[in-house]
Amino acid sequence: MNIEGKKISIIGAVKSGIAAARLAKKLNAIPFVSDSSSESKLANAKQIFENEEINYEFGFHSDKVFDCDFIVTSPGVPTNSEVLSKAIQKGIKIYSEIEFASWFCKAHIISITGTNGKTTTTALMNHTLNNCGFKSISAGNIGKPFSEIVFDLTENDFVVLETSSFQLDFIENFKPKFSIILNITPDHLDRYENNFSKYIASKINIVKNQNEDDFFIYNADDLNTYSTMKNSRVQKLGFSTKKEISVGAFLKNNDLHFAWFGKVSKVASANDLFIKGEHNIANALPVLAISKLLNIPNQKIRESFSSFKGVEHRIEFVRELNGVEFYNDSKATNVDSVVVALKSFSKPIYLILGGKDKGNNYDDIKELVKKHVVKIYAIGSSAQKVYDYFHSLVETEIKNSLEECVETARKEAKQNSVVLLSPACASFDMFDNYEHRGKVFKEAVNNLI
Repeated sequence: MNIEGKKISIIGAVKSGIAAARLAKKLNAIPFVSDSSSESKLANAKQIFENEEINYEFGFHSDKVFDCDFIVTSPGVPTNSEVLSKAIQKGIKIYSEIEFASWFCKAHIISITGTNGKTTTTALMNHTLNNCGFKSISAGNIGKPFSEIVFDLTENDFVVLETSSFQLDFIENFKPKFSIILNITPDHLDRYENNFSKYIASKINIVKNQNEDDFFIYNADDLNTYSTMKNSRVQKLGFSTKKEISVGAFLKNNDLHFAWFGKVSKVASANDLFIKGEHNIANALPVLAISKLLNIPNQKIRESFSSFKGVEHRIEFVRELNGVEFYNDSKATNVDSVVVALKSFSKPIYLILGGKDKGNNYDDIKELVKKHVVKIYAIGSSAQKVYDYFHSLVETEIKNSLEECVETARKEAKQNSVVLLSPACASFDMFDNYEHRGKVFKEAVNNLI
């Protein structure tokens, strides 16, 4: 697509917005970046834009935003924000950053979405492709923005995109060769007017433009995900940890199988996976399915699974001190992720819970907390909500900082127990992002003596 001379307004001046502006500039368009955050918070963006002669405004959205051919929006900008609502009223086209970048991508796109497991599955898929002789880059909601790497790849290469619902909100022509929906459970409902159907509709956009030459891998164990595959023309493969399926990948007797219209083959053992747990088997099965579609030998798949060590901030072991293990699960930004984390331990747990609430319902972890958790340390803007819900079930204490949680847990946790940061909430009330939160936790743990 030729965008030379086009006036493009870009909403948001963090990673995705910066990358989109640079891409537009490189293609001889006229980018204008607008971010309502203060200039002091956007010093890095300001320096980049001034060095590269990209026009911008910080602290507000002026009417200059609407003097454009179209808008590219960053995933952190709510779909119902005033600036986007005004643009829609004016009839201005709005595209997500991944939609914009996809116009210029020659590589095969593997797009992965789901409420939980996206980062691990994206990283494992990218690791497997590179380990098996392909050139692949992971991008999107993991690592670099899509716009930043789009020209680093040829038509023989792959880009593996971790794709959030936010990035799928403004899709028009985005068309992955392979798409995966891992699962769909309530999350980010604050962004979707507490309407689960709107959240599902956003996820389904991933298959919107796929056709009979493309592949969609869906979770056959998840009713919400299963419902997304009924009306699409795309070739469909399921995956399941609970039952055999005729087309796709499944777990049976601790072995991972691939089925293709009646022909079934054992590809790997669950023991080949370095990362453990049924949730990680579920993450690996769609990777296995795509690997088989690409004719990757079973032995290479097994080697890739065994050499993949997992991702940072997802049930990540930090250290052991005086018989107490500390785990960083900062990426657990919803209740379902905490379910997975609590099920991963047989030892008593001292749980750090809280942050920016996203409409959480804690009923799903109530019984697990009663069974596994000794004490909860509640933090962040949702601390009072966490305390009010849990204090009658288990000892619960409100803390002012993550460092305070770690220090208190070190004193209170008994030998042969676990201190677990698994917040069930977003991080933006106290931190830049979940990575920042996880790093602060790890620094606090590693500073213990």
